[in-house]
Amino acid sequence: MRLSRLSAAIAIALSLTPATAAPAAVAEQAVQAALPKLEQLAQAAVDRGDVPGLSIAVVYRDRVVFLKGFGLREEGKPDTVDADTVFQLASCSKPVSATVVAALVGRGVVTWDSRIAGIDPGFALADAYPTQQLTIRDLFAHRSGLPGEAGNELEALGYDRGEILHRLRQVAPASSFRSAYSYSNFGLTEGAVAAAKAAGMSWEDAAQQLLYGPLGMTMTSSRHADFLTRTNRSALHIRVGGDWAAKLTRDPDPQAPAGGVSSTARDMAQWLRLQLGRGRYAGEVLIKPEALAETHQPLMARGANPVTGAAAFYGLGWNVQYGRHGLQWDHAGAFSVGARTLVTLFPDDDIGIVVLTNAFPTGLPEGVADSFFDQVFDGRVTEDWTAKWNKAFEGLFGPAVAAAQARYGTPPASPSPALPLSAYAGSYANAYLGTATVTDRQGTLWLALGPKQQAEFPLRPFDRDLFVYSPSAEIPDALAAVTFRIGPDQTADQMTIEDLDDDGLGVLARTPQ
Repeated sequence: MRLSRLSAAIAIALSLTPATAAPAAVAEQAVQAALPKLEQLAQAAVDRGDVPGLSIAVVYRDRVVFLKGFGLREEGKPDTVDADTVFQLASCSKPVSATVVAALVGRGVVTWDSRIAGIDPGFALADAYPTQQLTIRDLFAHRSGLPGEAGNELEALGYDRGEILHRLRQVAPASSFRSAYSYSNFGLTEGAVAAAKAAGMSWEDAAQQLLYGPLGMTMTSSRHADFLTRTNRSALHIRVGGDWAAKLTRDPDPQAPAGGVSSTARDMAQWLRLQLGRGRYAGEVLIKPEALAETHQPLMARGANPVTGAAAFYGLGWNVQYGRHGLQWDHAGAFSVGARTLVTLFPDDDIGIVVLTNAFPTGLPEGVADSFFDQVFDGRVTEDWTAKWNKAFEGLFGPAVAAAQARYGTPPASPSPALPLSAYAGSYANAYLGTATVTDRQGTLWLALGPKQQAEFPLRPFDRDLFVYSPSAEIPDALAAVTFRIGPDQTADQMTIEDLDDDGLGVLARTPQ
């Protein structure tokens, strides 16, 4: 299971973020009474080992009323998390990036309905009509027709942003243009990059100059290199033998607008103030309210929330939900290699929370936020939200892993022998994945992928021309097949990489020597 499929699964799971909203202006007393319980909940979660560390900020009526870190930056090391620890936000980057584009809209550089063909004419979808009509709004609302995982697999193989966006034209649409919601990291990335290009800026510079700088978010960046310079930064953690371990890293620069922001609870609190202030910050209009308000409009129906039954929609980089406690804006983020984040706001009550954690899988951000808002609105926690959401995330990949193990975990009792390995060795290619190289290294086939062939995997014989491998370091038991087609000369003329074939682009033809 490569990151393409992991990302799609995560996106589905994150869309379950519960909407806890019946309109009622929340009183200061209720908020203040809930804050000690929030602190106790967070500390108990760390003590239980739900995550190694987390950081939380709460904003109410334009004031930061709670700001604190808990636990460790990296398991097994003494450095602790505080309000200034930098976390990778993953998909919580999307509403941040929508704010940057709103700033450009407010300045008249673009509109939400600016056509991509007019501001970034080098970009194309598979079909001509959507390519000419596609707008920034379409991409931020995930309604371009791009399959949700498109481009994610190229990022995992090491391709840069420009090459990934160029290759999206090879991907057949998952739906007709503007007809369906399909959560797309690289679709949103193109919308952001094109908007910045209209201003003559790189995306990273636009984010810094239009948002991070004006808000005083001094530890926030859309560049991974900046994250790596932060001394007070959090590692990513995955489960290894039941314990949290910092084993993997993630450079999300190719999809920086969709998942590449790094920030602190303190910095994110300033952004929450801007959101709840409808574009006003510290008494001044930083972003035109009408430009920012468009990001919060429910554009794409996502049906009833499968956990709470709330009506769920997507706006521009935001989830918009209507539930028990009223109108809610939210977005969650995750890296399967070890990050989980959440931002939730109740704009009618002028209150919001951001929860940053350094582990995956976990539903703790939802558990913390939902428990806090239950305390605020109801005076009591109505469910064990943390347990409920931990269960949802811990079981996220179980069925897929079990299915892969059932198919490929044990070879057939009497497998057909493979041909001599030289029959499979060689170079294969297609226009989307580029070149794949298969080599015989001392009796073992190795598959190399990516622009520099740096993604390497050993192939294990399974049955004749079918080999298996483990494409995902974070889930090593999620096996996938590599199948060769043998030509008349008894050498392979084609290979299919199962986990990269979701959109029919995992078939590669042998290239001439």
